[in-house]
Amino acid sequence: MIKNGADRMNWRVLGPRSAGAAVVSWISRRTLTGVLTLIVLLLLWCLATDVTGIVDRQRVPSPTEIAAAARQIMFEGYAGGTLAMQAYHSVRLVFLGFLVAIVSGVPLGLAMGLNPRFEALVNPAFLLVRPIPPLAWIPLAIVWFGLGDAAKILVIWFAAFVPAVINSHVGVRSVHPILIEAARVHGGTRRAILWDVVLPGAMPMIFTGLRLSLQASWTTLVAAELVGAFFGLGRVLMSAYRDIDPAMIATAMIAVGVLGAAMMKLLAMIERSVLRWRTV
Repeated sequence: MIKNGADRMNWRVLGPRSAGAAVVSWISRRTLTGVLTLIVLLLLWCLATDVTGIVDRQRVPSPTEIAAAARQIMFEGYAGGTLAMQAYHSVRLVFLGFLVAIVSGVPLGLAMGLNPRFEALVNPAFLLVRPIPPLAWIPLAIVWFGLGDAAKILVIWFAAFVPAVINSHVGVRSVHPILIEAARVHGGTRRAILWDVVLPGAMPMIFTGLRLSLQASWTTLVAAELVGAFFGLGRVLMSAYRDIDPAMIATAMIAVGVLGAAMMKLLAMIERSVLRWRTV
């Protein structure tokens, strides 16, 4: 992070390559710190469960038990499929629900921010639907679509839809009116102002909404699969609960965390690529 004028001057003097190397070094140190923290926590976990037995392993599984459960679901399968099959099914549902939320939520939020009349028309219904928890839609989704994937995609869509709409709307409203007026004075058409001024200015908030939407998608997916699913990590969690298998429960939870973090990382990479114009 560049804190003062001297840092800025040093940044310029170093040049792009040296500055880039400094950034890489900072990221490497940050990553190393995170890895070391995880290793320490893992060692303490092993000490509390496998070595000293302070923690009851029937309630909190040890790392060795979780590793055994992971090998079982990866190579032998559990709850109707291997880990790869279960993970693929869950990722597919999250992706579809998240994609539909982007396609429907972002344009709606942009339209509400750009057109006060349209906002006045749509906002009352949106304010009525917004407080409803996504999980409250599960019974109705099952009535409409049964226990298939469509019901889960609907619930995931609603969970991801609300943050996408809100942040897209706020993003448009956060664009300073002076920028829009300056573009208009210089002969910018409405389309040019939209694409060259409004959308670039709103993009940071739009991506903030997408991150919240993706997080909500994973949370809702697991809950929806707990209610009724033939495949997926939620199905693994429910089956392990019925079998009273804490190690398998922990394995499924770790899989959800890893997949969710990977998708968030991918979204962050897309954000950096789209927002390359932003200064450091």
